[in-house]
Amino acid sequence: MDRAAGATSQFATSLIDLLDRVHYRRVSVQEQFDPVYRLRYEAYRREDFIPINSQQITRDKFDDAPNCHCFGIYIDDRLVSSIRLHAVSAEQPTSPSRLIWPDVLGGLLENGGLYIDPSRFTADHDASLEFPALPYLTLRMAVMACEYFQATHCISSVRSEHGPFYRRVFGLEQMAGAGHWGELSFPVCLFGARVEVIYNKVMSRFPFFMSTHEERAALFAPESLKVPAIAPTARMAHRLRQLEGAQG
Repeated sequence: MDRAAGATSQFATSLIDLLDRVHYRRVSVQEQFDPVYRLRYEAYRREDFIPINSQQITRDKFDDAPNCHCFGIYIDDRLVSSIRLHAVSAEQPTSPSRLIWPDVLGGLLENGGLYIDPSRFTADHDASLEFPALPYLTLRMAVMACEYFQATHCISSVRSEHGPFYRRVFGLEQMAGAGHWGELSFPVCLFGARVEVIYNKVMSRFPFFMSTHEERAALFAPESLKVPAIAPTARMAHRLRQLEGAQG
């Protein structure tokens, strides 16, 4: 048990160090040929998950939704991955996953829930080999979105073989069986959890998911599109949490 805790702590520390080289950039819907859309295309084509198209980009109607927040993740100014997030509520119900499971997620909204729906999680192939922790760096965006929008639930529509990762890291449980979405050739399953149930455990185990309010506002506030790139604040947020614990 101590060995496992030590390994987690060492991994968390190394990721906080790596975050010093990371920047996040929000994609403008006005940029029809943003490099993030090309990264999506290349990642899906590599696995033959989508058909060839002449523009060599992957973009859909969900990118234009008012509750869409799409980001490129950069290490040393190099685009290494991307993720798209929808902050879904009864007032802003656009959600790629709700297209597959309208009853499950529609019921959540009817009961006053608000959830973050991550999609289009893609990575540069060479970067994924060079940085095995890339999924953590990318999914940090979803964790910050849950905090900023005060989500009641976090969900993920993922391939079944990726389910154990989401269970282990975030404590998500399967909410629905396999379904298909869009042009993607592979099936996905719905995983999710209440944020209040998993939040403290996730933050304690993985402090690199922490962030300051200033970072979250810079990324998700309406005026965030005017900011070219944002540096992560996990180190500062972790230190502030430690100080609060000591004072408490």
